[in-house]
Amino acid sequence: MQTLKNTITTTRKQRLLLNPGVFYALAAALIWSGFILVSRQGGVSALNGYDVIAIRYLTCSLLLLPIWWFKFRFNLLQARFILTSLVGGLAYALFTFQGFQLASASHAAVLLPGLIPLFIILLATLIDSDKIPLNKWLGLALITLGVVSLIWPLLNSDQGLNSGHYYLAAGAFCWALFSVLIKRWEISPWQATVSLALITCIIYLPGYVIFLPKNIAFNLWQDIALQAFYQGFMATIVQMIFYVKAVRVLGPSAMGSMMAIVPLISGLGALYFFAEPLTSTLIIGLVSVSIGAIIVHTKINFLKLK
Repeated sequence: MQTLKNTITTTRKQRLLLNPGVFYALAAALIWSGFILVSRQGGVSALNGYDVIAIRYLTCSLLLLPIWWFKFRFNLLQARFILTSLVGGLAYALFTFQGFQLASASHAAVLLPGLIPLFIILLATLIDSDKIPLNKWLGLALITLGVVSLIWPLLNSDQGLNSGHYYLAAGAFCWALFSVLIKRWEISPWQATVSLALITCIIYLPGYVIFLPKNIAFNLWQDIALQAFYQGFMATIVQMIFYVKAVRVLGPSAMGSMMAIVPLISGLGALYFFAEPLTSTLIIGLVSVSIGAIIVHTKINFLKLK
C-alpha cells in the first residue's frame, strides 16, 4: 500500500513538472522580474514614464503589425479587445510607470506582484463565482502579511506612502481585471498580445505626441534601446504570450499566485542594481509574498491532479 502511494505521488509530481502551464507561468514570472528592474531603471533615468510607455508600445506595435497584417489577421475592433486593451494596456501602463518613477524597485517588487493575486482571486470570485479553498486562503494570508509588513511602517512614519505606491496598487488592479477578462472571454494569447499592443499604441501615441511632456533625446539612446528591447519585445510580446498561455491552462487565480514569486527575484535584484536598503520589513514582505504564492500554486496544481 505504501509503495502504491509513493508511486502515485511520484506520478503526480511528474505530471505537475510536465504541465506546460507551469513552464509558461515560470517563464512569464522571470521576464516580469526583469520588467520591474528595467522599468525602475527607466524611472530613474532621464526618460519620464510617458516616454517609456511610448517606447514600449511603439516598439511592440512595429514588430507585431506586419505579422498581424500578412499572416494572422483578425478583427481588432471588437468590444472585448478594446476593453481589455484599455484596462491591461493603457490604464495599467499609465499607473504602473508613474509608480516606478516615485517608488523604489524593492517596494514595487512587493506591491505590484503581491497585490495582483489578491485582486485576481477577489475579482474571479465576484465575476466568475470561483470558490476559494482553505489552502488558497492560507497562501493569500501570507501574501497579505507581506504587503502589510511593507506598508504599515510607512503609514506610521513621517515618510508615509507616496503617490507611487498608490499608482502601483492601481496598476495591479488593472492587470488583475485584465487577467480575469481574458479568461472569461476566451481571448487567445495571440489576440491578447496583438490587441494590447496595437490598440494601446493607436490610442496613446497621438495624445503623447500632442499633449504629454517628453524627455526623449539622441544622447539617451542607451536608455531608449534598453526600454525598447525589454519593454517592447520581452515584456510585451514574449512575456504576454507566456502569461496568457498560462492563464488559459492554469486559470487566472493560479497564474496570479505564480506571478507572486516575482518579489523574491526582483527584490534581490533591486538591492544589487540600485543599492536600495535592506530592512527587516522588506525581508518579511519579500519572503511572505513568495512563500504564499508557492503554497497557493502548488496546492492548486496538486488538487487538479486528483
